Amino acid sequence: MKTPAWLTLICLAAALPVQAETFKPIELKDQELANLRGRYVMPGRIVSFGIVMSTTWQNANGDVIGATSSMQVQQTTIKPQFYVSMIDKKGSGLGNAEGRGTVTGGGGLGTSEGVTQVVRAAGDNNTAYNNVDINVSKASQAPDTPQQGQVLAAGTTLVGANGAGSLSVSASGGGVQLNVLANNNQGSSLQRIAQGGLLQNATLLGDGNRVSNLTSLNVVLRDNMAATSLNGNLDQLKGLRGFGY
Repeated sequence: MKTPAWLTLICLAAALPVQAETFKPIELKDQELANLRGRYVMPGRIVSFGIVMSTTWQNANGDVIGATSSMQVQQTTIKPQFYVSMIDKKGSGLGNAEGRGTVTGGGGLGTSEGVTQVVRAAGDNNTAYNNVDINVSKASQAPDTPQQGQVLAAGTTLVGANGAGSLSVSASGGGVQLNVLANNNQGSSLQRIAQGGLLQNATLLGDGNRVSNLTSLNVVLRDNMAATSLNGNLDQLKGLRGFGY
């Protein structure tokens, strides 16, 4: 059906400024629109793009282990890098009892595509939270947010440990992975972003744990684009056909 193609073009024309009303719509086939989805952004429109990932595990005693990994890319960025800040807090308890829960299956979670969020619990009084935020704002320049923490170079791993468990943050396979293995068989947590997919997985085998996996994607778009640049962008859209898009 060609109706979705025309509907898309009508919405695009309505969003253009008055000076752009003389543009003639270009009809795209359904297959062409499907291939374009998620692959095109107006050149020069993105001011900055950032990723913030945070994973924390708190046991019944109040011990907390975790990490925050962040990266921001803008026009002046020479080499995109992730920065990691460790989270290490000591509680006031006397020690967790051994976790006795058991979960089975889940072997295919590591090969899933897109966004996968999983919570498996075999204990009592646990809390698990997986969340993904996409924040889009408009501004003329990138936000002034200096990166903090240790640089996570490709192929390296940062580790930490305390009463709650052990933590590893690694950069491999074109992505970043935050992994927590809780003490006393309380469970584990994994958050990974790589190869176009995002996985948030929490497995709780004991009692009284609080687990959090959060990812935030932050995009700043340039406002008040000139009509002349929009004309050039439409010409570039037409040129994509020759490359198979």
